[in-house]
Amino acid sequence: MMSTANWLEERVEDLVARARATSRAHFPAEILFAAPSQKHYDGGEYRNEPHHFETISVTGSACALKCDHCGTRILQSMHAAKSPARFRSLGIELAQQGAEGVLVSGGCLEDGTVPLDRFLDALAELKAQGMRVLVHSGLVRPEVARGLKAAGVDQVLLDIIGDNDTIREVYHLDRTVEAYRESLRLLAENGLAAVPHVVVGLHYGRIRGEFEALRMIQEEGAAQLVIVVLEPLPGTAMAGLPPVPAEDVARVLAAARLMMPEMPISLGCAKPPGPVKEAMERYAVDVGVQSIAYPLPATIAYARSQGVTARYHQQCCSVL
Repeated sequence: MMSTANWLEERVEDLVARARATSRAHFPAEILFAAPSQKHYDGGEYRNEPHHFETISVTGSACALKCDHCGTRILQSMHAAKSPARFRSLGIELAQQGAEGVLVSGGCLEDGTVPLDRFLDALAELKAQGMRVLVHSGLVRPEVARGLKAAGVDQVLLDIIGDNDTIREVYHLDRTVEAYRESLRLLAENGLAAVPHVVVGLHYGRIRGEFEALRMIQEEGAAQLVIVVLEPLPGTAMAGLPPVPAEDVARVLAAARLMMPEMPISLGCAKPPGPVKEAMERYAVDVGVQSIAYPLPATIAYARSQGVTARYHQQCCSVL
């Protein structure tokens, strides 16, 4: 097993080339460009429609942790449904507007969990309406894992952090990496489709626990993997940080493919804007990921130039 130092020392071009060869051995030359409709997207040859896929926060904009990279900013763009009754009525409203899927999330409690337990019956009712239901869970408790399985949710998304200092300093959480490993294990034991997310540069823009997070995912298993990138947001403790180097993202993407040759990998929504975004997405195409969220038109053109077939939809990039 390569250490973090090993992954950082190898030439990025060599890592990407090895990862590309591995991807070609296990996956077709095809990529999904995902444009979830909670944000308008027009990539030239594809435009999403409003309301097709929506996001719901079961805590509104409240979060006990107020992590340094988010500071509740991400929650503020979601539909608020802080009670099961409001959740049910919102589900009906969204279905009437044409929504076919939702991502249900929320702020964390002090123990790092999202308070989903009160909403399990409402989640089951949403599934019964024919809606695709994805849940971003935070750390998972056994009873919630069982409840999510009973509710029939399609996927459970959760961040996996591989460094104790990052958990403490960025998430303000008194837990260790073993809590994240245990959450993955609970999802697997309950037969849920786990989609772990690894945030490149989460420790104030620096590589810290990303490769350890990949190792945990490799060992515990998952349905697929999403790589996202720290996006320094205005009004947060990380506002003003320089963007994560595209080469760091390439290393994590390549390591993920080499460690997990048969696992579908996505480059997700969160990415810093500007030229570095184009470079990150180009590396993702070169590595051979299965999907990219909100791709730049230049990325679509580059993928086609490499003989990659493109397809589109307007749900989460984890929906393949």
